[in-house]
Amino acid sequence: MNSVSVNKFRDNLKSFVEQIVGNHEPLKVTRRSGEDFIVMSAEDWEREQETLYILQNTNLMKQIADSLNTHGENKGYKPNKEEMGEITGL
Repeated sequence: MNSVSVNKFRDNLKSFVEQIVGNHEPLKVTRRSGEDFIVMSAEDWEREQETLYILQNTNLMKQIADSLNTHGENKGYKPNKEEMGEITGL
């Protein structure tokens, strides 16, 4: 993660914001007199929140683990030809 001083961030706000949103990379802004902070796009923040929700949800994590196990054993659900057509749109 790139880092920049708060003064440089303030002086170049527009270009930093465009870089953050365009590259989907957060930016650490450092301050001499206090704690640093991170700037990231709203889209990236929402994605991170969704990931945290899933990781904290024990039921979802169990479903994922069970699915990985059945997939690894080749015992998972296999759609028929008609269902595959609906899924893929072919």
